[in-house]
Amino acid sequence: MGKILKNLSILQKFLFINLVVLVIIIIITFFYLGAIQDNLVNQKQKSHTDIITQTITNLKKSKVNFNENGINEFLFSKKSRFPYFEKLDRVIFFDNQLNWIGDTRSAPSSLLLIEELSEQSNENEFNNQENKKETNFDEDLNRFYLSGSEESYTDIKKINNQFFVFSINQVNYLNNEGYILITENADNIIAQIEERENFIIRTAFVVLLVILIFSYVLNRYFLKPIKNLVTYTKIIKDKSKEKTDIENVKNRNDELGILSKSLDEMTNELNKRITTAENYSTDLLHEIRNPLASLKSASEIISETEDKVKREKLIKIVSHDVERIERLITDYSQMLKDEAVISTEKMQKINLKEIASSVVDDFNNIYNSKKNIEIKLKSNGSENYFILGITNRIEQIISNLLENSISFSGENQEIIVEVSKDENGRHKLVVIDEGRGFDEKDTDKIFNRFYSNRPENFGEHSGLGLNIVKNLVELHNGQIKAENNLNKGAKVEIIFPATQ
Repeated sequence: MGKILKNLSILQKFLFINLVVLVIIIIITFFYLGAIQDNLVNQKQKSHTDIITQTITNLKKSKVNFNENGINEFLFSKKSRFPYFEKLDRVIFFDNQLNWIGDTRSAPSSLLLIEELSEQSNENEFNNQENKKETNFDEDLNRFYLSGSEESYTDIKKINNQFFVFSINQVNYLNNEGYILITENADNIIAQIEERENFIIRTAFVVLLVILIFSYVLNRYFLKPIKNLVTYTKIIKDKSKEKTDIENVKNRNDELGILSKSLDEMTNELNKRITTAENYSTDLLHEIRNPLASLKSASEIISETEDKVKREKLIKIVSHDVERIERLITDYSQMLKDEAVISTEKMQKINLKEIASSVVDDFNNIYNSKKNIEIKLKSNGSENYFILGITNRIEQIISNLLENSISFSGENQEIIVEVSKDENGRHKLVVIDEGRGFDEKDTDKIFNRFYSNRPENFGEHSGLGLNIVKNLVELHNGQIKAENNLNKGAKVEIIFPATQ
């Protein structure tokens, strides 16, 4: 069965298992009905045995000879009453050679006396002759006679569209030998069995109907959507342009709808990451190509020139290009690592002002001594600025913005980091410098990877900083924009959703 089920679909497995269970139930029912019939027949056998025993006891008490005269005298006796015969169809007496010797059908009711029936003697004689005819149980009597059994034999038989339970027992008392045959209408037994059969058939029909309805529901609302999801995954795997109706599954409000939405979102996210990685690789290749060409030219010229000053300039160019390539590869590698790590990091309630203060202090310790650039933090001292975010990623955002501002700033200039709230209660982080500002009319370009408008000392940077900032801001459901400051320099503003 395991091999059969292995190659079947879920619906086919469901129907197959239910069919097997249904067949098993039918087989058990068949044996159950047989057991019921045997049980009912056994009950009749016990009842008949009691009647035969009681009859033989009465025959012994009356010292009746077991022949035609004795039995008829016993059946027509004024002293004999047979209330236990009333529920029976017939009681027939046979001698030891299976010759008919008496029958309750030829006897009066146990409530009637013999003298009241004297006028019916001729009619009774006619009945006696009729009852000596075929009893419809001759074959059963012969089998019992030939078997030589002393135990009672009981069975059920159909005669003229009616069912009868009959019992045969041997009589042996006071040198009298013979047989007694009891017949009782068994239509009630058949009716009970047929009633159970009809109940079971109806139940089986209802069960089969329920299985079919459930199979339809299972296929319509569960298996078909799952099949669509499987087809959807195959389409993604094979990069096919075939369309599926996964949108219908996504509109469901149950677990399958949630699963399909998650699968679609995961697929889109993976495609987005693949596209991003491809674009990163393409951009990185493009960025490396220029310093590599410069490096190649400089290295070729160095081997041919003998001018010491010129050689020093060429060596400086080579060093600059190597530094750029190294910085590009390092930042690109770090960016890919960050992409992988970010997906596993959890958002927590953090204070934007405290993080900004910590980063500003670190930068002041470094750049005050290098370029005499001072970084100031402005905020409302009594306010707390809680957002839902990742601490080290917020630090990375502020650090990249400050490094970008410092790269465009000269000595003895000032950079302002401002933390405040806008009119909608959202938290703002603004970085303002006194550098040359933006030449671009569309300042959104500066957030593109490897944007080309850079300061002279750009060998110290990869061109990925602001792009990383934008990605991290979007990760925190924030917004970022850049513009020139009204007085001088550049201004980058980030808005984060507030949290309680």
